[in-house]
Amino acid sequence: MLTGILVSMRPKQWVKNLLVFAALVFSKHLLEPDAVLRSLAAFVVFCLLSGAVYIINDLADREGDRRHPKKKDRPIASGKLKPGPAIAWAALSVAAGLIGAWLLDWRFGVLGAGYFLMQLAYSFRLKHVVVLDVIIVAIGFGLRAIAGTFVINVEISSWLFVVTLLLALFVAVAKRRHELLFLEGGGISHRSVLGKYSETLLDQMMAVATSATVVAYCLYTIAPETTEKFGSRNLIFTLPFVLYGVYRYLYLVYRKEAGGAPEKVFVTDLPMIVDILLWVAAVIVVLYVRL
Repeated sequence: MLTGILVSMRPKQWVKNLLVFAALVFSKHLLEPDAVLRSLAAFVVFCLLSGAVYIINDLADREGDRRHPKKKDRPIASGKLKPGPAIAWAALSVAAGLIGAWLLDWRFGVLGAGYFLMQLAYSFRLKHVVVLDVIIVAIGFGLRAIAGTFVINVEISSWLFVVTLLLALFVAVAKRRHELLFLEGGGISHRSVLGKYSETLLDQMMAVATSATVVAYCLYTIAPETTEKFGSRNLIFTLPFVLYGVYRYLYLVYRKEAGGAPEKVFVTDLPMIVDILLWVAAVIVVLYVRL
């Protein structure tokens, strides 16, 4: 049962919650133990809340998942995890997550409750609304970034929210494209909203999101407030890593059909992993090392 609960909470998806550490790095608090611990606690809170949402989503979709060639093996859909224990654990996770968020910062508590309610609305209704479905996914990433600023009590960066939102939108649209092609290739329909999309539309949405992400990051690195805050204009030299990461992901989406599992791409594709590590190292050098 415990194994089924853990699998249902999707630990592979928890890589998304690493966004709470963005504020820690870009606010130059990375070397402060208290700030690091609070950010780590925020990461755990989001793992609990997002894990509970995945369990609730699997409970609601278990009949449809049983007809899906891959999702039929999920613990709840396959019957390995009964609804009763799943509901109890989801409730416990939500309670622990919201209490933990409130103890860290009351604003985080409010944001955590809003995030959970938004995800519930997405699971039961909004994921069936065309365009809004990917916007909600992107907003969820943005809320993670904002939560990171609350727990260490730093000012919310509008640039951080915008870049995070656009990048998440790009990844979400790529996932919808993969799902649409999978459906057209003979798969079982598991998202009614896919019938409202077309491959051409999703390709155009990806092109807009890709361009906007790169431009927003470029503008962020050279913005006067950025150079003044960090006392350096060298953040622009991290742009090549962002460009490579975006183009590499496009390559994986269009040539390797890997857009359906973005969390897997970021932890299994070696060139992507190396690029992300180099970007992180470059950012740390620019922000924390006086050259």
